[in-house]
Amino acid sequence: MTDSFPPKRHSPAVDALRRRSAARAGRLTTNRAVRQAIVSVAGLVGAPVLNQAEQQVGKVIDVVARIHGDDRYPPVTGILVRVGRRSSFLDADKIGHVDHRLVHLKTAQMDLRDFTRRPGEVLLAKDVLDHQLVDVDGRQVIRAADLYLAPADGRIRLVGLDVSMASLVRRLGPRALRGRPTPERVIDWDAVAPFGEELITGPATVQLRAGHEDLQRLRPGELADLLEDLGRPARQELLATLDPATVADALEEMDPDELEALLREADPARAAVLVAAMEPDEAVDALRDLSEAERADILSRIPPEQAQALARLLTYRENTAGGFMTTVLVTASLTHTVGEVERIVAGFREHRDEVDAVLILDEGRLLADLPLFDLVAHPDDQLIGDVLIEEGHPEPLTVAPDASVADVAERLVENRRSSLLVVDETGAPLGRILADDVVDALLPERGRLHFPRLLQ
Repeated sequence: MTDSFPPKRHSPAVDALRRRSAARAGRLTTNRAVRQAIVSVAGLVGAPVLNQAEQQVGKVIDVVARIHGDDRYPPVTGILVRVGRRSSFLDADKIGHVDHRLVHLKTAQMDLRDFTRRPGEVLLAKDVLDHQLVDVDGRQVIRAADLYLAPADGRIRLVGLDVSMASLVRRLGPRALRGRPTPERVIDWDAVAPFGEELITGPATVQLRAGHEDLQRLRPGELADLLEDLGRPARQELLATLDPATVADALEEMDPDELEALLREADPARAAVLVAAMEPDEAVDALRDLSEAERADILSRIPPEQAQALARLLTYRENTAGGFMTTVLVTASLTHTVGEVERIVAGFREHRDEVDAVLILDEGRLLADLPLFDLVAHPDDQLIGDVLIEEGHPEPLTVAPDASVADVAERLVENRRSSLLVVDETGAPLGRILADDVVDALLPERGRLHFPRLLQ
């Protein structure tokens, strides 16, 4: 008799990771036959077009592909050919074979038409070469030094792009060298998301490729790097594909000058949505860099209660405790149980980076600042008042709104605390300052480490 075990069940997250891993393994540029068959788009421009009788009928001007569609690898839909003084479109079903320096047609007869861009189509040489794209695996903004075509699934497809300096140099060299690909650094097209109206000179129906799950998974700092590296049109289009909460987290990581430029170039309504999604202290920092008129315009588009809170924070000087505190405060009373307070804290999950303790109030009076660790260290049915007696909590660590950054830092270090409270003259809590807020205030121009910016 053998033991039988039920099949293992995996979470959706595990299944998603496996699908992404399988997708990477199945990418065309990992196939040796595909890599050996690749053709350089840069090398094709100017190449002769031969009919079935091996007679030259024209020269390649550009290659047309349907990038903005559902295909992982965009199909080539035709080529632009110069015949005499005329520029004409030749459909892909007329093309027999493409090699490094020639395009061979299936027929001796040519049905040349004027080119009209259809939805989803781009001119690879004109619209994509040397323009900005996002490598979602490498988490970087790149520029295409060359694009590579290869036969796959019965069609000629765009399978990758080259970001190497060698390919850029090759394109600048003699004509005889341009046609031979030098795939030193090839990124599979399946890992690329094209961005920006600056790439597309066609009709408004041309849109971004659907699906940006990979971009949603980037860490805030990585997404901030991409936003800083992209040009204005591409940056705004990237923002439009992401939810406000994801964007807000990234904006909080951006260089102040870059963030100021982004908010100024954005539509005011969109800028208001982004500012409203940011943490209060980060939102105030962003608003301070704008003109008074710009601030007023954005605040007028934010829900009134939130706008009033931000306006109050703006009345404090930037280099004081009130100027860089967060107003996200979790409060509870002595009669709450530990379990009840844990549920209150759970409601602040969107502000998890701003909450490390719970304010305990008695009839509006601040009694204690209870660390989150003390909640999980006690049973759910224990009263908060009993927890305070058992733990012997000292007086809350507080500063006034006009305390300097140096004063705040000194108090945190002396008391070995991760945060402190900002209170008014009556002792009522106004906000909280965490240790990382102090670092931000002390080193406002610290910047961040960036991913390599290739070919920019």
